[in-house]
Amino acid sequence: MVLSMVETTKPVKRRRPQTRQRLLDAALEVYAERGFGNSSVEHVCERAGFTRGAFYSNFTSLEELFLSMWEQRSTQMLADVEALLSSGEQPRVRSLGEVVEFVLAVVPVDDRWYRVSAEFTAHALRNPSLKRVIAGRETAILGTLMPLLDQLLAQIGLAVTDRAALGPALVAVHDGTLVQCLIEDDAEAAHIRRAELFRVLVEHYTAPKKDLV
Repeated sequence: MVLSMVETTKPVKRRRPQTRQRLLDAALEVYAERGFGNSSVEHVCERAGFTRGAFYSNFTSLEELFLSMWEQRSTQMLADVEALLSSGEQPRVRSLGEVVEFVLAVVPVDDRWYRVSAEFTAHALRNPSLKRVIAGRETAILGTLMPLLDQLLAQIGLAVTDRAALGPALVAVHDGTLVQCLIEDDAEAAHIRRAELFRVLVEHYTAPKKDLV
């Protein structure tokens, strides 16, 4: 009898990570299509092909599901950047424009993810604990991207002059231009303006390294 119980529980344990991931993947699709406020546990379960029991064995609420999904996505981005930093395989850049182009490629425009995160951010603004979690995670993302920017700028002899100002400014420009890229008919033109705004901003907060010694 004991052996039988062990044999029946092992497959469940092996399936647990896959179940969780399918729920996370389904949540992204459901939230993007229906909106966070109009989504329910049933919607997510139906898309993932699971019961409510499977949901509640992995998450306590839709908010926890979203935070897990957001954390997974941001963690993967951070891991990719950290791997790039440690590998020493950054591309050779010859101008500030190429620096900006590479950094923007790390945080690409994603329509589906923007719809999900923008709505949930609005929801989090009404919940202090959620707001602190999101703010902390964005700080971590920026803290990982800045060293990448530093290394690329060093290749062209530049260094950041005011890190405390540049970080929030980059976030503000990213969020604002992201919306333009998604809503304007001429997306290519919006992307070009986005890159130029980033270039001007970074140029404003950098100077030749020899001048900072």
